[in-house]
Amino acid sequence: MHPTAQRLQERLHEQGLDVEIRELSDSTRTAQEAADAVGAELGQIVKSLVFMDGAGAVLCLCAGDRRVDTAKLGDGVRQAKADEVREATGFAVGGVPPLGHDPPVRTVVDESLRRFDTVWCAGGTPHAVFPVGTERLVAALPDAHVRDVT
Repeated sequence: MHPTAQRLQERLHEQGLDVEIRELSDSTRTAQEAADAVGAELGQIVKSLVFMDGAGAVLCLCAGDRRVDTAKLGDGVRQAKADEVREATGFAVGGVPPLGHDPPVRTVVDESLRRFDTVWCAGGTPHAVFPVGTERLVAALPDAHVRDVT
């Protein structure tokens, strides 16, 4: 397993989220690629999108079949640049997991993810993913705000 994915899996286990990161030969960099690679619905893919506001980074976990309405995230919110994503999360665009960042990132969860019992998340690299029960994921994000962001 790629060292970044291995480190993430260990960190998630330490945080009480017992998941198995899977490395795939196909890219999972986009939501559609991930859905195709794992045989899931597009909406089951969690897009981990990083935005910036006056207080710093905000991670928005959005269903793969939805688009974030930045106005619903707050005033002055803009999409983070690639270097800002890496600085805020420790991961490159296309591999940002929903948690396991050091330090933790303010997080907002798209309530439409609750349509699914299981969702698929990036596992630290563009070729790594992991399935997790949606409510288990939300519970592992105790400071996250779950709301309509699309």
